[in-house]
Amino acid sequence: MTLWLFPGQPLTPEPAVPDDDDFYAINELCRERCGFDLSHHLPLSGHNLSNHTCLQIYGVAMSLYRARRLRGTGITPDLIAEHSLGIYAALAAAGCLEEGAVLELVCGIGSAMATAFTGRQYALGCPIGLPVGPVESAARNNGVFVANYNTSRHFLLAGETSGIEAALGECLAAGAFSASHFPCEAPLHTPLLAELSTELTAIVAGYRFREPLVPLLEHINQTRLTSAAIPAFLVDELLQPVWWEKSWKVLRAKGFSRCSEVGSGQALTKFNRWIDSESTD
Repeated sequence: MTLWLFPGQPLTPEPAVPDDDDFYAINELCRERCGFDLSHHLPLSGHNLSNHTCLQIYGVAMSLYRARRLRGTGITPDLIAEHSLGIYAALAAAGCLEEGAVLELVCGIGSAMATAFTGRQYALGCPIGLPVGPVESAARNNGVFVANYNTSRHFLLAGETSGIEAALGECLAAGAFSASHFPCEAPLHTPLLAELSTELTAIVAGYRFREPLVPLLEHINQTRLTSAAIPAFLVDELLQPVWWEKSWKVLRAKGFSRCSEVGSGQALTKFNRWIDSESTD
């Protein structure tokens, strides 16, 4: 069985862009549907896209590109899984939505979040080395949230910048061996997105999703998505954490002979190795 994993948003663009017909085709879709030039990582003239929205479009576009390249070598998935932003390219890979519509959708949602939270200071924090208990305690104590449960000792926090900084300081004091933070435009995967849920629901309602042609496992409850469940999931997943460790364990139990991370970077591959190493200890 062949498994495709679609990762979340990359931290930065890759240093070089591909030079082939598949990349040019995806870039043309980015230009037409989003007003974004993938090759230069810049919005086209007249299109007001924030830096984070551009990075979200980039991440989805590179996943779409790599899915095309895999199919070009004859590799197709028997099962698809996704992490955070990876849901959008995963929908295209499963046949639920066309590539151009997927790019347009992520652009619309990203732009809505960037506009709604303008002027507020949010950040993501990444404590590494602590078990879940102290991390959740530090988050509660400082008014922020655990947004990603990636492994037993790798988490992502989201919330106001001051709270993230204080929570990371608490994590370091409790024994975390590293803690880093990054600015962000919106507190993704937290209840703070609830104030935008009506607008997000309206954006998603503008699309019609087909039934997945390939089983697609979602990252909240590790169940297979259906066409009827997709619209609510796309909104709900922005308000809830990403449970990647749980997802990977479910996927492992299903058994597969080939696994490809379909996107920019190798974050999920590293998480999976960490989880697997603990399972064999």
